[in-house]
Amino acid sequence: MSLQKMTRLRPVRLLSSIHQQQLLLPSTTALSVPRRSVIQGEYRRPGQPRENKLPWQKINFDFSKGLQGIKKHFALLKKEFFDRWVGPQGKPILEHMLEQNRVIWEFRGPECLEQWTLSSDREIGGQSEIYLKLGKNTNTCFLYGTLSSVPPRDGETRYSGYCTMRSKQPLAAFDRKEHYDWTSFNTLHLRVRGDGRPWMINLAAETYFSHQKDDIYSYFLYTRGGPYWQDVKIPFSKFFLTHRGRIQDDQHPVWLDKVNTIGFTLGDKADGPFQLEIDFIGVCKDYAHTEEFAYEVYKRNPEV
Repeated sequence: MSLQKMTRLRPVRLLSSIHQQQLLLPSTTALSVPRRSVIQGEYRRPGQPRENKLPWQKINFDFSKGLQGIKKHFALLKKEFFDRWVGPQGKPILEHMLEQNRVIWEFRGPECLEQWTLSSDREIGGQSEIYLKLGKNTNTCFLYGTLSSVPPRDGETRYSGYCTMRSKQPLAAFDRKEHYDWTSFNTLHLRVRGDGRPWMINLAAETYFSHQKDDIYSYFLYTRGGPYWQDVKIPFSKFFLTHRGRIQDDQHPVWLDKVNTIGFTLGDKADGPFQLEIDFIGVCKDYAHTEEFAYEVYKRNPEV
């Protein structure tokens, strides 16, 4: 066979062999990097069966309860309507503009404790305990309990040991979400008395997408311990963005116009009793603080 014929047939053999190999190879899909929107879902303790109840089966239909709810929501709607005529949040516009300090949460009776919820690793099988009560003079909030980092024996959970206190989501009439507007302030102000343990302060703001529902802005609270109170002021520019306990690369400041809740988390891996007493939680305007954000952010739409 001549050299010219061999050169003509060689590409045909190569193409046919490649085609046969592609038919024998199994079909594979491209690997994709898991994103936050893919891994979202409510936590379910390992070994716990799924709840197969339909949404309307979880509702307790009670006629008397319904009448009380209607009366309550129309009273809230009436208050909301007349507060709009007075000014922002029921205050005159001049007072709202000149306001430099505002107390958001204070503890002056048992009804103030109903604005908070408690949780610990006992929900996933841990052994930590947390309790909430009024102080000795019934003017403070006393948070106490026992921290245990022993993981549950379910064969899957490897880490444990946390306790959390979190404020409830404020609701307007007919269970509409209501947000705290702190755009006039730049600092979080607390008066606390602890036992020397470090806590984490968590701020949750309203998000635009469902995969951001676990985004929380966090910063540290270091208590001194001892019998004396300490006034803690933390600028909002110091809070960093976290998602399910992990610090995010793409950072941005807190959205102060739509703050939903505030929380306190203890997880310093030091087993034993703890206590934290809180007098009030508020916000203030510090004119000496001019920092917008303390961390590096991605520059969007950079100049060419």
